Amino acid sequence: MPQHAQNTRVCRDCDGFATAAITTGTRHRDGTRATLQIICPACQGTGRTVPAANLHHIGR
Repeated sequence: MPQHAQNTRVCRDCDGFATAAITTGTRHRDGTRATLQIICPACQGTGRTVPAANLHHIGR
């Protein structure tokens, strides 16, 4: 019988790629590029969404 993997919810804003390195165009003294680490604001860098059970219902 096949084993089924659990279905993890991937963030729809970043598609699971929660962080991105963006080069600034400048270089350090050793020749490496200066980069900025940017995280997805929707999932806070986890790459997954919050399960619906943890969401709060507001209003009616």
